[in-house]
Amino acid sequence: MDATEIINHFNLQEHPEGGYFREVYRSKGFILEENLAEYFEGNRNYCTSIYFLLTSEKFSAFHKINQDEIWHFYKGSPLKIHLLSPEGEYTFVIIGDGFKKGEVFQFTVPAHYYFAAEVIKTTSYAFVGCTVSPGFDFRDFVLPSRKELLNEFPQHSKIIGQLTHH
Repeated sequence: MDATEIINHFNLQEHPEGGYFREVYRSKGFILEENLAEYFEGNRNYCTSIYFLLTSEKFSAFHKINQDEIWHFYKGSPLKIHLLSPEGEYTFVIIGDGFKKGEVFQFTVPAHYYFAAEVIKTTSYAFVGCTVSPGFDFRDFVLPSRKELLNEFPQHSKIIGQLTHH
């Protein structure tokens, strides 16, 4: 099975940050805005999840959300997730099935971290799932320009230049 087959089979659509996705779960219940942190505007579902596919040619650009985001590895090549903490610390993690090489099947990106992801191997893909709680809403999504991110984190210009779209 290749990336095109997965995209077609699961009816994945292009995502604004890069790659392809489809929401597969949105809880029926929701959390009232008054019970959420002050940086949330409006109510949120308890939880949401998506299928997400990246290819060697389509990376996920640096972005952030107000929630923790749990990544689950399903199939394909290892995926490198790059993280910039609110304080400007850069780290990365590799998710994949090579646990003997230090790869992990699941990883949680903390809320308010900028993060990007890329497939490590050329001419390959990574098929993953992402779970967000409280549930994802595009009001929580920040996709900065390269210039905005460089103004905030000039010490990370190389990786920002590689993993932003504009």
